[in-house]
Amino acid sequence: MSAFVDALASRLPPGRVSIDPADLLQYGRDWTRDWTPAPSAVTWPRSTAEVVEVLHISRHFGVHVVPSGGRTGLAGGAVARQGEVVLSLERMNRIDPVDELGQTVRVQAGAITQIVQEHCERAGLTWPIDLAAKGSSTIGGNLATNAGGLNVVRYGHARHWVLGLQVVLASGEVVEVGGALEKDNTGLDLRQLFIGSEGTLGIVTEATLKLTRVPGKLDVLLFGVDGLPAALRLLREVRQGAPGLLHAFEYFTDFCASQVVEHRKLPWPLRNRPHAYVLVELEAPDAAVLEFWLGVALGVPGVSDGVVAQSSKQARELWAYREDITASLSAAAQRHGVGAPHKNDVALPLALLEAFCAELDGDWRQTRKAWPLALFGHLGDGNLHLNTLPPAGLPPTDWPSACATADRELFALVRRHGGSISAEHGVGLVKKPYLHLTRSPAEIAVMRAVKAALDPDNFLNPGKIFDP
Repeated sequence: MSAFVDALASRLPPGRVSIDPADLLQYGRDWTRDWTPAPSAVTWPRSTAEVVEVLHISRHFGVHVVPSGGRTGLAGGAVARQGEVVLSLERMNRIDPVDELGQTVRVQAGAITQIVQEHCERAGLTWPIDLAAKGSSTIGGNLATNAGGLNVVRYGHARHWVLGLQVVLASGEVVEVGGALEKDNTGLDLRQLFIGSEGTLGIVTEATLKLTRVPGKLDVLLFGVDGLPAALRLLREVRQGAPGLLHAFEYFTDFCASQVVEHRKLPWPLRNRPHAYVLVELEAPDAAVLEFWLGVALGVPGVSDGVVAQSSKQARELWAYREDITASLSAAAQRHGVGAPHKNDVALPLALLEAFCAELDGDWRQTRKAWPLALFGHLGDGNLHLNTLPPAGLPPTDWPSACATADRELFALVRRHGGSISAEHGVGLVKKPYLHLTRSPAEIAVMRAVKAALDPDNFLNPGKIFDP
């Protein structure tokens, strides 16, 4: 390994390679803490040519490569645990001028999501993938996992907002996939092959992003509901009768709100504590029409209360009850003696979501009555987050095996209802044992065939998604 590190240091500019234990720990993992990171080195290329150099040297020494972005993922997709070299793209953060006529922008993969959005907003445009981690997530990581976020119900996933990619293949060859064309009907759309592949097929180094106009005035409303069925009735009313365009439809239970209230020292969002809450964001409704429609929405069975933010400050305050759930649960987990809550994000067809939750409240929940369960998510697109904390009295050493049993039962339930075991963070290492539950043997065989064609030596991000 010393010869390998020496070769990297001699072929790259100064400051591009580290074997400092603190760097190996920090860059060898993502937000998951289930594996001990053990990379051989960390590299920080600043150009596609330097990425190619790292791959050539690594291949010569037989060292596998783990690409790394903002490391905000929750599936173990950026974990280096078997002596791989971490190829961090965070210093590849160039953002080109916005093409206002074509409504595109070219960026390097390490550009921070929020900085890209702020750069484009000066031209009245935006890249509309809105994430809780947008201040640290990178464009390359967003594309590698096909990020969704808060506004999928309005804009879709990251894959819908990319026109072209520059990708370094496992061989070191650089390919340009697409460009700035809105229309190109010449065979397979290779962009979509790499988007969502978690760095297992190639390393995205640059992307041409498709932009849209900055949305107009956004109104934020918070409703109290007596449970998920009422929330789904409200969603139907929003889609059929609400003024303006629906940007977000978020659901969270009273338990989630209680964690935010305790952690942030906030007042309760509504006077009467309902069983659950729905946060709705609408673009550019007429104020008088919105006021009238609010009365209609409050008449939906199971909807008990509702407020409209009267200022941008109040809108941010209402959003805090939803966006601060993860941080609040993490603080609660530490009080319970574990590093983080056990997280799952699943997706269900909206038509089957109520039946899924009814079964979830059956045997799965009844056998875990003592488990604090935080249920929240992007209900408008069928994405639910299930975060659990260890029950009182359970030894911390027993918590991982209890979670594994719960996951097997949960994912079997997801499968019965035609859902997905991962809605946002990909497969990585966390969901790999369960991939077969929501992807057929034929689908997995095709995935393996593509991997074998582009990376026959399992050189890039080995062990993620499936074993070769």
